[in-house]
Amino acid sequence: MAIFLDKNSKVIVQGITGREGAFHTQRMLAYGTKIVGGVTPGKGGTTIESGQPVFDTVKDAVDATGATHSIIFVPPFAGADALWEAHDAGIQLAVCITEGIPAHDMLRVVATTPGMRIVGGNCPGLISPGKSLVGIMPGHVFKEGNVGMISRSGTLTYEIVDGLTRAGLGQSTCVGIGGDPIIGTTFVDCLRAFAGDPETHAIVVSGEIGGSDEEDAAAFIKDHLPDKPVVAFIGGRSAPKGKRLGHAGAIISGNTGTPESKVKAFTEGGVPVADRPSQIPALLAERMKPIPV
Repeated sequence: MAIFLDKNSKVIVQGITGREGAFHTQRMLAYGTKIVGGVTPGKGGTTIESGQPVFDTVKDAVDATGATHSIIFVPPFAGADALWEAHDAGIQLAVCITEGIPAHDMLRVVATTPGMRIVGGNCPGLISPGKSLVGIMPGHVFKEGNVGMISRSGTLTYEIVDGLTRAGLGQSTCVGIGGDPIIGTTFVDCLRAFAGDPETHAIVVSGEIGGSDEEDAAAFIKDHLPDKPVVAFIGGRSAPKGKRLGHAGAIISGNTGTPESKVKAFTEGGVPVADRPSQIPALLAERMKPIPV
């Protein structure tokens, strides 16, 4: 089982004929993702090299293909409109890869798209190993299994998952929620979904400085996840206050978003925090309980 995404998910690509959209469409198809078409205004009626049809609008694509998921590769100025268009067409889950969408635009989008889950913006997407990949993740480092993964950082996701896979700990679903200040899906949203997934036996949470999402996650784990082992990691512990670390949301402002507050929250919730990503597989193995056969 998986959360948010499985082998039956029908996916369209908004921006399918652009450089990034075209490249990652082929990577997702190679992984086995059910890409049923794409959208580029003005190119409706054409097809891409692998045969998928291109439509002028998301509504046309959904009507013709029955698509349920969308992945968005558009410039920042068009990000909000792309998300609204996906929502209006009935898309259930939209993965927004685009980085740099204005925060006010994302606030308005998140507030006005009920019923559609948004992953991102500024995210690497998500993958249910062995089933489907909707994003820019390197599929070869993932292995089907029972560990759920949530991360604000794409590259940290790949590093941590590679370590898990090498240690024989496969994954159920891995979600890169994105590093912008305003995102559509939070740690708590993913934790709530993993809590209801009987095939996710353990969870890794990879956070970073800035904001309070990690503290919220720690509180949720303490109150609602007593039976699933969780291990955490916080990136950016050496970053000085006021300096942005890679992501727009990764900045310590005053006493908010400090690594100390995040580590303390997880520790008080009974969640061990790795000092380095390489420690995560061993910490997780120690925490995992035998699964009844």
